[in-house]
Amino acid sequence: MNGSKPNTDIGIFAAFNALLLRDLRVYFRSRGTWLNPLVFVLMVITLFTLGIGPDPSALSTHASGIIWVVALLGIMLSLDALFRADFDDGSLEQLLLSPQPLYLAVLAKVLAHWVITGLPIVLASPLYSLMLGIPANAIAFLALGLLLGSGILSFIGAIGASLTVSLRSGGLLIALLTLPLYVPVIIFGSQFVQSAIEGWPLMPTLSMLLGLLIGAIVLAPIAIIGGLRLSQDS
Repeated sequence: MNGSKPNTDIGIFAAFNALLLRDLRVYFRSRGTWLNPLVFVLMVITLFTLGIGPDPSALSTHASGIIWVVALLGIMLSLDALFRADFDDGSLEQLLLSPQPLYLAVLAKVLAHWVITGLPIVLASPLYSLMLGIPANAIAFLALGLLLGSGILSFIGAIGASLTVSLRSGGLLIALLTLPLYVPVIIFGSQFVQSAIEGWPLMPTLSMLLGLLIGAIVLAPIAIIGGLRLSQDS
Protein backbone atom coordinates (compact mmCIF):
# COMPACT_ATOMS: atom_id res chain seq x y z
CA MET A 1 0.00 0.00 0.00
CA ASN A 2 2.78 2.42 0.87
CA GLY A 3 4.42 1.86 -2.49
CA SER A 4 1.31 2.48 -4.55
CA LYS A 5 0.68 6.09 -3.60
CA PRO A 6 3.85 7.58 -5.19
CA ASN A 7 3.09 5.65 -8.40
CA THR A 8 -0.46 7.02 -8.39
CA ASP A 9 0.81 10.56 -7.82
CA ILE A 10 3.33 10.16 -10.63
CA GLY A 11 0.59 8.91 -12.93
CA ILE A 12 -1.66 11.86 -12.11
CA PHE A 13 1.00 14.47 -12.75
CA ALA A 14 2.19 12.64 -15.86
CA ALA A 15 -1.37 12.86 -17.21
CA PHE A 16 -1.45 16.57 -16.28
CA ASN A 17 1.82 17.24 -18.12
CA ALA A 18 0.73 15.18 -21.13
CA LEU A 19 -2.54 17.11 -21.47
CA LEU A 20 -0.79 20.46 -20.99
CA LEU A 21 1.86 19.69 -23.63
CA ARG A 22 -0.76 18.26 -25.99
CA ASP A 23 -2.86 21.45 -25.81
CA LEU A 24 0.20 23.65 -26.24
CA ARG A 25 1.18 21.72 -29.38
CA VAL A 26 -2.35 22.07 -30.77
CA TYR A 27 -2.34 25.80 -30.09
CA PHE A 28 1.07 26.27 -31.69
CA ARG A 29 -0.08 24.46 -34.83
CA SER A 30 -3.08 26.78 -35.07
CA ARG A 31 -1.35 30.14 -35.35
CA GLY A 32 -4.59 32.09 -35.27
CA THR A 33 -5.27 31.01 -31.68
CA TRP A 34 -2.31 32.95 -30.30
CA LEU A 35 -1.61 35.36 -33.14
CA ASN A 36 -5.12 36.81 -33.58
CA PRO A 37 -5.43 38.16 -30.01
CA LEU A 38 -1.98 39.73 -30.22
CA VAL A 39 -2.66 41.36 -33.60
CA PHE A 40 -6.06 42.54 -32.36
CA VAL A 41 -4.51 44.18 -29.28
CA LEU A 42 -1.84 45.93 -31.33
CA MET A 43 -4.34 47.17 -33.92
CA VAL A 44 -6.81 48.54 -31.37
CA ILE A 45 -4.08 50.27 -29.36
CA THR A 46 -2.83 51.81 -32.61
CA LEU A 47 -6.35 53.10 -33.31
CA PHE A 48 -6.53 54.58 -29.82
CA THR A 49 -3.23 56.39 -30.30
CA LEU A 50 -4.45 57.82 -33.60
CA GLY A 51 -7.77 58.84 -32.09
CA ILE A 52 -6.38 60.48 -28.95
CA GLY A 53 -3.51 62.18 -30.77
CA PRO A 54 0.26 62.35 -30.35
CA ASP A 55 0.25 64.15 -26.98
CA PRO A 56 2.23 61.85 -24.62
CA SER A 57 0.55 63.19 -21.49
CA ALA A 58 -2.94 62.53 -22.87
CA LEU A 59 -1.94 59.04 -23.96
CA SER A 60 -0.36 58.10 -20.62
CA THR A 61 -3.43 59.38 -18.77
CA HIS A 62 -5.64 56.82 -20.50
CA ALA A 63 -2.98 54.14 -21.08
CA SER A 64 -3.83 51.81 -18.19
CA GLY A 65 -7.52 51.62 -18.99
CA ILE A 66 -6.89 51.22 -22.72
CA ILE A 67 -4.42 48.36 -22.29
CA TRP A 68 -6.57 46.37 -19.89
CA VAL A 69 -9.81 46.70 -21.81
CA VAL A 70 -8.10 45.81 -25.09
CA ALA A 71 -6.25 42.87 -23.48
CA LEU A 72 -9.58 41.60 -22.15
CA LEU A 73 -11.19 41.76 -25.58
CA GLY A 74 -8.16 40.10 -27.18
CA ILE A 75 -8.21 37.15 -24.79
CA MET A 76 -11.96 36.74 -25.25
CA LEU A 77 -11.42 36.18 -28.98
CA SER A 78 -10.00 32.70 -28.34
CA LEU A 79 -12.27 31.57 -25.49
CA ASP A 80 -14.92 30.02 -27.71
CA ALA A 81 -12.34 27.53 -29.02
CA LEU A 82 -11.05 26.52 -25.57
CA PHE A 83 -13.14 23.32 -25.33
CA ARG A 84 -14.70 23.35 -28.81
CA ALA A 85 -12.34 20.93 -30.57
CA ASP A 86 -12.49 18.44 -27.69
CA PHE A 87 -16.29 18.60 -27.69
CA ASP A 88 -16.54 18.11 -31.47
CA ASP A 89 -14.23 15.07 -31.65
CA GLY A 90 -15.60 13.39 -28.53
CA SER A 91 -12.41 13.67 -26.47
CA LEU A 92 -14.18 15.94 -23.98
CA GLU A 93 -16.60 13.13 -23.14
CA GLN A 94 -13.66 10.75 -22.66
CA LEU A 95 -12.00 13.34 -20.43
CA LEU A 96 -15.12 13.59 -18.27
CA LEU A 97 -15.24 9.78 -17.95
CA SER A 98 -11.51 9.40 -17.29
CA PRO A 99 -10.41 8.01 -13.90
CA GLN A 100 -7.81 10.79 -13.67
CA PRO A 101 -8.80 13.82 -11.54
CA LEU A 102 -10.88 16.10 -13.75
CA TYR A 103 -9.80 19.12 -11.70
CA LEU A 104 -6.17 18.75 -12.85
CA ALA A 105 -7.24 18.11 -16.45
CA VAL A 106 -9.25 21.35 -16.52
CA LEU A 107 -6.38 23.16 -14.83
CA ALA A 108 -3.99 21.96 -17.54
CA LYS A 109 -6.29 23.08 -20.37
CA VAL A 110 -6.84 26.55 -18.93
CA LEU A 111 -3.14 26.91 -18.12
CA ALA A 112 -2.31 26.11 -21.76
CA HIS A 113 -4.78 28.79 -22.88
CA TRP A 114 -3.23 31.26 -20.43
CA VAL A 115 0.27 30.59 -21.78
CA ILE A 116 -0.69 30.73 -25.43
CA THR A 117 -2.87 33.87 -25.29
CA GLY A 118 -1.68 35.83 -22.26
CA LEU A 119 2.07 35.38 -22.64
CA PRO A 120 2.34 36.94 -26.15
CA ILE A 121 0.37 39.96 -24.90
CA VAL A 122 2.71 40.25 -21.91
CA LEU A 123 5.83 39.97 -24.09
CA ALA A 124 4.54 42.76 -26.34
CA SER A 125 4.00 45.12 -23.38
CA PRO A 126 7.14 47.22 -24.10
CA LEU A 127 5.62 48.01 -27.49
CA TYR A 128 2.35 49.12 -25.86
CA SER A 129 4.37 51.30 -23.50
CA LEU A 130 6.14 52.98 -26.40
CA MET A 131 2.88 53.57 -28.28
CA LEU A 132 1.00 54.97 -25.27
CA GLY A 133 3.77 57.01 -23.69
CA ILE A 134 4.16 54.88 -20.56
CA PRO A 135 7.40 55.69 -18.67
CA ALA A 136 10.19 53.14 -18.97
CA ASN A 137 10.26 52.52 -15.21
CA ALA A 138 6.63 51.32 -15.36
CA ILE A 139 7.09 48.75 -18.15
CA ALA A 140 8.08 45.89 -15.84
CA PHE A 141 5.05 46.54 -13.63
CA LEU A 142 2.80 46.68 -16.70
CA ALA A 143 4.13 43.26 -17.76
CA LEU A 144 3.67 41.85 -14.24
CA GLY A 145 0.11 43.13 -14.03
CA LEU A 146 -0.77 41.71 -17.44
CA LEU A 147 0.80 38.36 -16.55
CA LEU A 148 -1.32 38.02 -13.43
CA GLY A 149 -4.42 39.54 -14.95
CA SER A 150 -4.37 37.48 -18.14
CA GLY A 151 -4.42 34.34 -16.00
CA ILE A 152 -7.50 35.58 -14.14
CA LEU A 153 -9.16 36.46 -17.45
CA SER A 154 -8.45 32.98 -18.85
CA PHE A 155 -9.87 31.17 -15.82
CA ILE A 156 -13.00 33.33 -15.64
CA GLY A 157 -13.51 33.12 -19.40
CA ALA A 158 -13.16 29.34 -19.29
CA ILE A 159 -16.25 29.20 -17.07
CA GLY A 160 -18.28 30.85 -19.81
CA ALA A 161 -16.65 28.64 -22.46
CA SER A 162 -17.61 25.50 -20.53
CA LEU A 163 -21.25 26.57 -20.35
CA THR A 164 -21.50 27.38 -24.07
CA VAL A 165 -19.34 24.62 -25.58
CA SER A 166 -22.38 22.71 -26.86
CA LEU A 167 -23.66 25.77 -28.75
CA ARG A 168 -22.70 26.32 -32.37
CA SER A 169 -21.56 29.88 -31.73
CA GLY A 170 -21.17 30.88 -28.11
CA GLY A 171 -18.81 33.83 -28.36
CA LEU A 172 -21.39 36.51 -27.60
CA LEU A 173 -22.95 34.46 -24.82
CA ILE A 174 -19.51 33.97 -23.23
CA ALA A 175 -19.13 37.75 -23.15
CA LEU A 176 -22.54 38.23 -21.54
CA LEU A 177 -21.83 35.59 -18.90
CA THR A 178 -18.32 36.66 -17.96
CA LEU A 179 -18.14 40.44 -18.40
CA PRO A 180 -19.62 41.16 -14.93
CA LEU A 181 -16.96 38.89 -13.40
CA TYR A 182 -14.22 40.73 -15.27
CA VAL A 183 -15.01 44.11 -13.69
CA PRO A 184 -12.81 43.70 -10.55
CA VAL A 185 -9.91 42.47 -12.68
CA ILE A 186 -10.10 45.50 -14.96
CA ILE A 187 -10.37 47.88 -12.00
CA PHE A 188 -7.42 46.53 -10.05
CA GLY A 189 -5.33 45.80 -13.16
CA SER A 190 -5.64 49.31 -14.55
CA GLN A 191 -5.12 50.79 -11.09
CA PHE A 192 -1.91 48.78 -10.72
CA VAL A 193 -0.54 50.17 -13.99
CA GLN A 194 -1.63 53.70 -13.10
CA SER A 195 0.02 53.40 -9.69
CA ALA A 196 3.29 52.38 -11.38
CA ILE A 197 3.05 55.36 -13.75
CA GLU A 198 2.25 57.88 -11.00
CA GLY A 199 4.63 56.44 -8.40
CA TRP A 200 1.89 55.44 -5.96
CA PRO A 201 2.17 52.40 -3.62
CA LEU A 202 1.83 49.17 -5.59
CA MET A 203 1.26 46.55 -2.90
CA PRO A 204 -2.48 47.13 -2.33
CA THR A 205 -3.45 46.53 -5.96
CA LEU A 206 -0.79 43.85 -6.45
CA SER A 207 -2.17 41.96 -3.44
CA MET A 208 -5.67 42.15 -4.91
CA LEU A 209 -4.49 40.80 -8.26
CA LEU A 210 -2.64 37.95 -6.56
CA GLY A 211 -5.68 37.17 -4.44
CA LEU A 212 -7.97 37.16 -7.48
CA LEU A 213 -5.55 34.89 -9.35
CA ILE A 214 -5.28 32.40 -6.48
CA GLY A 215 -9.05 32.43 -6.08
CA ALA A 216 -9.52 31.84 -9.81
CA ILE A 217 -7.04 28.95 -9.89
CA VAL A 218 -8.69 27.26 -6.89
CA LEU A 219 -12.38 27.90 -7.59
CA ALA A 220 -12.76 28.35 -11.34
CA PRO A 221 -11.95 24.70 -12.27
CA ILE A 222 -14.82 23.55 -10.03
CA ALA A 223 -17.26 25.81 -11.89
CA ILE A 224 -15.74 24.75 -15.23
CA ILE A 225 -16.25 21.06 -14.43
CA GLY A 226 -19.89 21.75 -13.59
CA GLY A 227 -20.32 23.70 -16.84
CA LEU A 228 -18.74 20.95 -18.93
CA ARG A 229 -20.92 18.25 -17.37
CA LEU A 230 -24.00 20.39 -17.92
CA SER A 231 -23.09 21.06 -21.56
CA GLN A 232 -22.27 17.39 -22.19
CA ASP A 233 -25.62 16.25 -20.78
CA SER A 234 -27.63 18.84 -22.71
